[in-house]
Amino acid sequence: MNNFDYVTRPTDLDPDCLPQHVAVIMDGNGRWAKRQGFPRIAGHRQGARTLKDLVRCCKDWGIPTLTAYAFSTENWRRPLEEVDFLLVLFERLLRQELAEMDREGVRISFIGDLSPLPSSLRKEIDRAVLATADNRAVHFNVAVNYGSRAELTQACRQIAEQVQLGNIEPDAVDEQLIEQYLYTTGTPDPDLLIRSSGELRLSNYLLWQLAYTEFYFTDVFWPDFGRAAFHEALQHYQMRDRRFGTVKLKQPCAG
Repeated sequence: MNNFDYVTRPTDLDPDCLPQHVAVIMDGNGRWAKRQGFPRIAGHRQGARTLKDLVRCCKDWGIPTLTAYAFSTENWRRPLEEVDFLLVLFERLLRQELAEMDREGVRISFIGDLSPLPSSLRKEIDRAVLATADNRAVHFNVAVNYGSRAELTQACRQIAEQVQLGNIEPDAVDEQLIEQYLYTTGTPDPDLLIRSSGELRLSNYLLWQLAYTEFYFTDVFWPDFGRAAFHEALQHYQMRDRRFGTVKLKQPCAG
């Protein structure tokens, strides 16, 4: 038992060793709802509340960037009723929460192919990005209709077109150039990936960007992933030796 209130950063977390960018795969909404005897949509509603508090927690504890896997390219295969609900929920949340997030200094951005989304949702997305562009308290990056293989395919296609036009020499294609064509260009790679609900896979999420990311898997369903669970994930992160392919990288947080 601890005495942390979790409103402020727990004192056992070293502020100099916090991840600068946390990515999350929010899994388990449906199973949480089933266990509670609720319809699946209730799990998505509660999951949205959990995500909102995690954004605020990152701001309160000094973690600059959070990227959330909100809707994947594979999610279109879910039942039509559930897909429609998710898109409507997403649009409603953007409309209702934008003013508060703006006041709290949240900068909102989006990664993924937004073109298939309903026009009304795209309008809310554009409004959110524009309204919060100058905020600096925390960067909240939302992956919508995102798939990493599609992202990499699109980047390769765009680079190939530039090579064909003579704007890029083939020898100039390196990691730095490829990163300029990814959805995440300009955003540092995640230091920590968290996946809830006990699943142990990446599900086509940030495959390029997670090359040297620390992974943390938990059995907690996403709607129950509160600040105490986040604290535990950060504790595990601070015990890791991050090597980045080298023999040893000094990490004052680890042991």
